[in-house]
Formats: sequence, C-alpha cells, structure tokens
Amino acid sequence: MNLADYIRDIPDFPKPGILFKDITPLLADPAAFQEAINLLHAHYQNKAIDAVAAAEARGFLFAAPLALLMRKPLIPLRKPGKLPFRTYSLKYDLEYGTAELHVHIDGIAPGARVLLVDDLLATGGTMHAGCQLVEKAGGVVAGCAFLAELTFLKGRERLGSHEAFSLIRY
Repeated sequence: MNLADYIRDIPDFPKPGILFKDITPLLADPAAFQEAINLLHAHYQNKAIDAVAAAEARGFLFAAPLALLMRKPLIPLRKPGKLPFRTYSLKYDLEYGTAELHVHIDGIAPGARVLLVDDLLATGGTMHAGCQLVEKAGGVVAGCAFLAELTFLKGRERLGSHEAFSLIRY
C-alpha cells in the first residue's frame, strides 16, 4: 500500500504559497490508517522504548494507537492550561511566532526512553521542543517518528542526533 496516495495536497492553506499535506483521507481509510500504525510499530517493536509521547493535536492521532499496539504509556505534551496537574513547560519559537508545551511532572519516569510521534516533520520546531521537554522532565529521547516528512524544510537537521523516522518523504 502506498500511503502517499492517501495524503491530499491543499494549495494556499493556511496562507498563500503553502502546500498543505492533508492527512484526513488517510484517517478516513481504516486500512491505510492501520497500515501506517503497523509500519511505525514494525520499525520500533524491537527497540528499547518505555513510553510514547506526542504534542497536540495531530500527533495524538498516531501516538495513541501506536502506544496501545506497543503496550506502552502515552504521554501527552499539551498547550498551556490543558493539563490539570503540575507541569514542566518549555517555550519555543516557530516560523510565525512562539508556542509552549507542557507535560505533567510525573508523566515521565526518570531515565525512561521516550518515542516522540507526530504526523508531519516540517521545520522541526515542535518536535525539537518536544525532545527538549522530555529531557527536561528526566526522560531520554529514543527516537522521533512521523507519518510524513517535508525533506526540503530540513527539519531532521533540527533534531540533532535524535533518530528521525518517516514513513513518507516529500
């Protein structure tokens, strides 16, 4: 199955000049969605992973079923004000402004090897921040997994020595 067949291009979204990669056709096809999760699982099933983490919101769509299949805890990395318990936080810069992620202070066991998951690797800003937050909370980044990657934006470089694995590369 060619998963790229299930990604739709939307020109000029969210602003002129951007070619948006829409994952909703993949999500709407249970066989394609299952195949994506199975392929991510196959890549990581024999690696030392203690937990799976994702930044909201689209990362949750892939991290949650992957965590279940791997039988690992799911760690949500959320925007300010969304987690009810005490948190570690990290502010970071994006292409068009700033953002902030939070994780519960007890969300990551000390030394836990955490796989971070997102739908798309573009410039790498959010994933880089997620890696920093996992480390700030006492975890170790075991890898960064993506459904798709826009290679021309060089987001992989922003992740430094952390493994970046993508099912689809544009």
